Amino acid sequence: MTEAERIPVGVVGARGHVGVELLRLLAAHPVFDVAFVTSRERVGEPVGADVPGMSPTLRYIASSPGSLPLPADGAVVLALPNGIAKAYVEVIDRKSPTTIVVDLSADYRFDDAWVYGLPERGARRAGMRRISNPGCYATAMQLAIAPMLDGLAAPSQCFGVSGYSGAGTSPSPRNDPMQLRDNLMPYTLAGHVHEREVTRHLGHEVEFMPHVAPHFRGLTITANLHLREAWSRETVIQRYREFYRPEPLVRVMDEAPWVNRIAGQHHAEIGGFTLSADGQRLVAIATLDNLLKGPATQALQNLNIAFGLPECTGIPFDERPGVPA
Repeated sequence: MTEAERIPVGVVGARGHVGVELLRLLAAHPVFDVAFVTSRERVGEPVGADVPGMSPTLRYIASSPGSLPLPADGAVVLALPNGIAKAYVEVIDRKSPTTIVVDLSADYRFDDAWVYGLPERGARRAGMRRISNPGCYATAMQLAIAPMLDGLAAPSQCFGVSGYSGAGTSPSPRNDPMQLRDNLMPYTLAGHVHEREVTRHLGHEVEFMPHVAPHFRGLTITANLHLREAWSRETVIQRYREFYRPEPLVRVMDEAPWVNRIAGQHHAEIGGFTLSADGQRLVAIATLDNLLKGPATQALQNLNIAFGLPECTGIPFDERPGVPA
């Protein structure tokens, strides 16, 4: 493929944990070419110092919305904290409406004008131009609940534990290793944005209780599902396996998945299926890497789909469904 045939992608806010992971994927992608990378603190410095494989001429630029070199035939990924994307989107809509935008924040997850980009829940439309990437917790919860959605009798409860990379790079108690040492830190136990996000996109009420643990990356969700009818464990597992059989980045397991086995992997794992004695309460466990299948890997899935490429182009995994490389 010639340089002229490659697709330019700009990344705004690439110095965070997720931005770096996305750049690593883009650096190795056979079709996408990183056109620009912004950073408020590192303007002029080479991106390759942080991400091996980048062009030696690629340097961080300022992140002013009005001065971005927008690729009309490419894409821009907004890897910014919540509440900041609007200024960039308004400029892109005005100056370069054909540019595909993937927003990694929560800013457009409740906007019907945007595609909610969870491919395993049906977001697979070539040519989609405004894509709101789901949250990492929201992805895990939806993957855990979706196969049983038509049989649920009551709101579902999800107990979540994430590594502290999920708290970002701005200093806070939730990403302070000293405060997290030998600790489990609860936060926003009602009304969390992911609680509202999942409830909206599943069309089913979910109650979410997040916690931060001392490990760096990877999250686990324990989903408590109330069923209208009695199920056996065998039929539950069969339901999940059939539901995710076409999905290369979801692996259904018999045993409960462990968070330390998902770190660095691009797929999600679901397992540990446990039923109450009456068969009407199901507990399922979902794990994923909160920097990858949560945001960065999923962003690449969405970019591939938007440009009509095979969904897993540039994502390193075994071609057998759900099996990591």
